[in-house]
Amino acid sequence: MKVPLPPAPGNSEHPCLALANSIVTLPGGQRVDELNSPENATAWLVAHELAPEGTGLLAYCQLQLTDLRGHLREVLESHTKGVAPDAKSLKGINRALIAVPSAAPLRYDPSEGFSRVPSHPMTQLVDHAMAKITEDAASLLTGPDAHRLAQCASTPCDRFLLRTHSRRQWCSERCGARQRANRAYARKHDKASVE
Repeated sequence: MKVPLPPAPGNSEHPCLALANSIVTLPGGQRVDELNSPENATAWLVAHELAPEGTGLLAYCQLQLTDLRGHLREVLESHTKGVAPDAKSLKGINRALIAVPSAAPLRYDPSEGFSRVPSHPMTQLVDHAMAKITEDAASLLTGPDAHRLAQCASTPCDRFLLRTHSRRQWCSERCGARQRANRAYARKHDKASVE
């Protein structure tokens, strides 16, 4: 039975972080991938309100989403390390960012008034979801919270988070407790080897 991971700070506000964190390395090297099938990728999009209920993705659409996730992870990691991103990953994000128009047309219904509802064929659903995710990533990386973006400091966890304060380095209390236990063990082991 899969135990759900606690959400990393920033996941609920930023779909780009939620997508990047949809794969994680757990202690022991086990990888948990929330997008490991078309059905799971569909459920992920629906849960994050990026696709309507009743949607069914094909394997090709799942692959598009996991490819975008790889590009996002690389760009977010380069940002947290203060290095230039891989040109291929940046190109992949930009391709998704501009693939579809982001503006929804203005509509009028006499009973409901004005509204803006994106209209697109089901075949473009993933393109629209990816455009929303990459728009969020671009806004995060260029906005006032960019300096708060970090990667979990607890090995082997590789999730991303928005630090709530400058000292926070872990994506969850579970990772923080594991890191503190590892440091305590290392201090005790180092002290025992000196004696």
